[in-house]
Amino acid sequence: MYAKSKEVLRSIIERFKTGDIPQAIAYSVLPIPNIPASKWSLFNRTLMFFEGTQDARGFKQWMAVNRYVKKGSKAFYILGPHFKKLNNDEDEEKLALVGFFSIPVFRVEDTEGAPLDYQKIKPLELPLIEIAEQWNISVKAIPGNCFYYGYYSDQKKEIALATKDESVFFHELSHAAHAKIKGNLNPGQDWKQEIVAELSAAALSQMVGKRADDYLGNNYRYIETYAKKAKLSALKACLEVMSDVEMVLNKILCLKTQGDLTEIPDYT
Repeated sequence: MYAKSKEVLRSIIERFKTGDIPQAIAYSVLPIPNIPASKWSLFNRTLMFFEGTQDARGFKQWMAVNRYVKKGSKAFYILGPHFKKLNNDEDEEKLALVGFFSIPVFRVEDTEGAPLDYQKIKPLELPLIEIAEQWNISVKAIPGNCFYYGYYSDQKKEIALATKDESVFFHELSHAAHAKIKGNLNPGQDWKQEIVAELSAAALSQMVGKRADDYLGNNYRYIETYAKKAKLSALKACLEVMSDVEMVLNKILCLKTQGDLTEIPDYT
């Protein structure tokens, strides 16, 4: 394990222990596009996320923006509300929700044609992005949204980011390293995996020259949220996953330094 990695982890744990935690700062997200899904219910947007896309529309909606569904593509279904007009005692018509109906929609990945405005987002320039490239993991910018700042898909070998903040990228890169170590990750938001990724991201942020007060509050709040699910304090949860965090940092930094086990380059 790198001496510098151990030193950084010790400094983070010490701040967690003393309670010297800066205020969390909101991440700046990439522009949120004006797309139909932005008006969908949380349930329907969740269905869309599980289909591995950030944009889905009906056949005619795609035609309206000069894009066309590829031959052989399969739709997935969201739910639309079905209202019925009711008459009350005063003969006034009111609408009542009486059920739902299914609506077929297609992912943007299953269409072709004119480029969409949000597809013009410039590629992100991030420290350690070459590690992802060496692992054949693509890193792409996605439109901002109100649900997550980024994700790592082991199946797609893809990191998607809705923010330019390096800490979010380091979180997803740490997930990728953790997956390589374990063989695969547990499905869903496993508390240990999330804390491993976030503590690793905190260490990497400090090692590339970011000021702790610029990110540590966010890291702590994230870790605290998942620690509560395990009925642990943030500090106790970090200590429980420390061995995995060390392995993740080793996996990333060993590849970066290509055999030099003494120091990591300074990105400042």
